[in-house]
Amino acid sequence: MIAIDISLSMISQEPQYEGKTRMLAAKQTIQNFIAARPYDRIGIVSFAGRSYLEAAVTLDHDFLMKKLQTVEPNSQLDDGTAIGSALSSAATRLLEYKDTKSRIIILITDGSNNSGTISPTEAAKAVALQNIKIHTVAIGSIEGRLPRHIQRYPEQEFDTETLKQIASITKGQYYRALNTNDLNNALNSIDKLEKTTRSQRIVSHKKEHHIWFTVAALISAILYIFLTAITPPPAPN
Repeated sequence: MIAIDISLSMISQEPQYEGKTRMLAAKQTIQNFIAARPYDRIGIVSFAGRSYLEAAVTLDHDFLMKKLQTVEPNSQLDDGTAIGSALSSAATRLLEYKDTKSRIIILITDGSNNSGTISPTEAAKAVALQNIKIHTVAIGSIEGRLPRHIQRYPEQEFDTETLKQIASITKGQYYRALNTNDLNNALNSIDKLEKTTRSQRIVSHKKEHHIWFTVAALISAILYIFLTAITPPPAPN
């Protein structure tokens, strides 16, 4: 499950993201991640002040790509950043697949938890009990989204310690994506970490059809011999 932040701060444009908004940079990187794992079941949860199920776990990646295009920050949504709620929602969907060897949540956010009914660390502890791993990605430049005369300490925008704790509790990894390369490298690293080798037994049923051609050829040969035997050769002139 991919849990992506859609709070209004995600529309911030970043020079380090080639002038793109945080949202666009995140979505493009997620698209690359989905394309690199064609045989994985993937789902998407978005969150602002509460979580929203965008796509249940599915192998229909064409649908996922189209759905991802529609995921955007919206001023009509509940304001805030409910990381704990997003993790709980994503984990609930993964619990339907207990037979899966590897179940992971990729959390992408540019803020700190300030909403929801469950704290991120409490959610992480509950998720860890289900053998689900969480990889956290903090997106955004080190300068933050607000000018220094408004926000003296931009680094406070990101609760890096909590994101590190979430990853550590569930035996996942924490990534700080300061620019486009960092963001791409984060999801490429997760892609490599979560490779699973699967073996598949293929049963092949063969049905021979050559016997019919053999019988037809044999009948033709016998018929030719029979006709030759009963048909006298032409008399010489």
